[in-house]
This record gives sequence, structure tokens and C-alpha cells, in this order.
Amino acid sequence: VSPTLFWIFRLCGSFLFLIYGLLRKDPVILLGETLSFYIYIRNLQLKKFWTKIPLAWRVIITPLPFILYLVMIITTPDSFQDIFKNLNYTDSVLVIGGVGQLLLNLRYLYQWYYSEQANESLLPLGFWLISAVASVMVVYYGFNRLDPVLLTAQSMGFVAYLRNIYL
Repeated sequence: VSPTLFWIFRLCGSFLFLIYGLLRKDPVILLGETLSFYIYIRNLQLKKFWTKIPLAWRVIITPLPFILYLVMIITTPDSFQDIFKNLNYTDSVLVIGGVGQLLLNLRYLYQWYYSEQANESLLPLGFWLISAVASVMVVYYGFNRLDPVLLTAQSMGFVAYLRNIYL
């Protein structure tokens, strides 16, 4: 079972990680966190909590990732273009990190599908298995990018994933 507070913290963390991804100009983080942001909102809807948030806040929260992108495009257009301009799609580190981040997001699509079938927000075993594999991939990416935030976040996450697999 997934507690409501889990999804609230995930949503807040996703927003902060989006800001970090923009500052680092990291396409792996940006893609992953944008997708995750909306999956977290959907889980709050499944928990019947989203409608308890005042409408004005929901209107502000929902477009936040795109507002961040828009602010960056307006204030530093060259900086935003640099994120995607110099990507080497054949770089194995980028590919592994990208696939790992994609798996971290697909786990939520899997969780979302599973929860929709059950008509409640749940975290099945497959979610934790995908999380553990993807975490190792993102740690590898973070290590090669010398990114202490990714390394810390995913290393700590890996411990939690293994614990939940064990449980």
C-alpha cells in the first residue's frame, strides 16, 4: 500500500529535482522528472487526495514543469538549447543513464497500470524490482557525471528498494 504522504513528498521532490536538472542542464533528469511529476499527481488522484488540495493550488501545481521550462527559455534561451544541442546519443554512459531514468519512470507507469486495475494506489513487487535495476543504472550515470546528488539519491533509494523486495 502506498501512503498519501509518499506521493506528496515524491511530487515535491520531483519539482526540486526538475530545478536541479535545469541547473545541471541534464536531459536525463529533465525527461524523467517531468514524466514522474504527472504520475505522482495521478496517484494523489487515486488516493482521493488531489481534490482535497484547493483548486487554486492544483492550477498552480499542474503546469509547474512547463512553467520552469518556459522561465528558462525566456531568461536564458541559449542555456536551454545547450541541454539538447551537444548530446552524444552514442555515449554509453548517457544511454545507460537515460535507460535507467526511463525505467525509473516506467516503474510508475507499471505501478499506475497496476493501481488502475485495483482501483487504488498500490506498490507491487515488480515496482521495487524495476526500481533496483534502474537505480544501479542511474548510479553508474551519476558516478560518471560526478553528480553527488544523483549518487546520493539513487544509492539511498537502492537500499530502500532492496528492503521492500525483501519484505
